Amino acid sequence: MKFKYLFILIIAFLGIGQLSAQKFGYVDTDYILGQLTEYKAAQKQLNEISQKWESEIQTMKDAIDKLYKDYKSEEILLSPSQRKEREDAIVEKENKLREFEQEKFGVNGELFKKRQELIKPIQSKISDAILKVAKKNGLDFIFDKSANMNILYSNPKFDRSDDVLDELGVTPTKD
Repeated sequence: MKFKYLFILIIAFLGIGQLSAQKFGYVDTDYILGQLTEYKAAQKQLNEISQKWESEIQTMKDAIDKLYKDYKSEEILLSPSQRKEREDAIVEKENKLREFEQEKFGVNGELFKKRQELIKPIQSKISDAILKVAKKNGLDFIFDKSANMNILYSNPKFDRSDDVLDELGVTPTKD
């Protein structure tokens, strides 16, 4: 029985020894992305597209509101078939609005696809640079400070963000 506990204790100490031998670092991808002009350009393009579609959606909503107000003001004067016709027209416009919103902003909508098209290559480039920095510095782990990792304190000497920027060929600017 003593041997079993001694064996477990030895294994635990060896494990702790291995743990302390691992090297860690972190990067701040928000900071890195903020330094990349290609990312800023991609974000600007996505914002412009998004604003254009939001404007179209607002125009559609305004048209639906007008149809509804007109219907309400004339409802008493309309025959049952005319009321049904107007109600159907409003419902049809609302359905088209929802379809448009899904087509543009839905999970697999055009904005999502455009973001993938523009941002994914940048993310891959950063990921490759992080891997090179990790190998160059003999790091076992690199955490992302900006990705809700809840790092409550980080020693700046382990920050590899500028190393990643160097690997990407970008000179950091202080904002």
